[in-house]
Amino acid sequence: MYKRQPYIPCLDLGSYINGTEEQRKKFSDELGRAFNDSGFVTITNHGVSQELIDQLYENIKAMFALSPEQKRKYEKPELAGQRGYTSPGKETAKGAKTADLKEFWQIGQEVTDGDAIKSEYPDNEYLEELPAFNTVTREIYQKLESNGKHLLRAISTYLGLAIDYFDQYVHNGNSILRGIHYFPIENPESIPDDAVRAGAHEDINLITLLIGASADGLEVLTRSNEWLPIKAHHSDIVVNVGDMLQRLTNNKLRSTTHRVVNPPRELMKTSRFSVPFFLHPRSTMDLTSLASCIDAEHPKLYADMTAGEYLDERLREIGLKK
Repeated sequence: MYKRQPYIPCLDLGSYINGTEEQRKKFSDELGRAFNDSGFVTITNHGVSQELIDQLYENIKAMFALSPEQKRKYEKPELAGQRGYTSPGKETAKGAKTADLKEFWQIGQEVTDGDAIKSEYPDNEYLEELPAFNTVTREIYQKLESNGKHLLRAISTYLGLAIDYFDQYVHNGNSILRGIHYFPIENPESIPDDAVRAGAHEDINLITLLIGASADGLEVLTRSNEWLPIKAHHSDIVVNVGDMLQRLTNNKLRSTTHRVVNPPRELMKTSRFSVPFFLHPRSTMDLTSLASCIDAEHPKLYADMTAGEYLDERLREIGLKK
């Protein structure tokens, strides 16, 4: 029996930002279709230069190459992994028994316009050993946040909402840039059978923008329940739907289950680096499903809650918050 492949297009963001009304509508329709189908797209012409991407990964690799003692200076368990360094063994995919084979560093929102929401956000950890790391990651954060806002505007149009529907919620939102090191597996025989780089999971936030992962390994679970490898150029941005957008749209836009698999045995002793940007709204955003996404054929699936309440629930489920 033939199984239809999911629709994972490569879209030109420049055609939306700078295009005609017709081009913007086409981009919005294709983005919505993909998010309704596979939950993933790849984005080109996004305004992040290859030079900056290369600088980002050089600094990410240098940061993780610091000694364990140096990195642990920046680990603050009371922040539930939301800022600074998180060592291996701390994050477990929802429902999994074994922690992911990774370590990571998180950078959050920096409020500069006097918005009172600044009091909600802890300060970012400043990496003293690598000053360029702080500069480059901040620039990447701002560029990906800007791209994310354009993508949410396109989604608004697809959903029949005002084009600026999400703007008030994501201005100074609780977004996170995460640098991830999937470290070498020196002795494959010594790890549990179910240990993987990132267990099957869905992202918590509205949308995720992943730029320039250093190796293959990302796979998505298709509607026909098969794992499909995501192939993207180093310069592309991979974008997927998170659970908050799924809740808001009552599953019209689907949060796709994905994972990062272990490499073939001959590559087990190599690292993989990845830098996703998790676009979150402000904690007060109401995630109650849109009335336009509920009808007799699509009854309401989710209890009402705010973005802040949902984030807190999920951080506890994955072991970062006690």
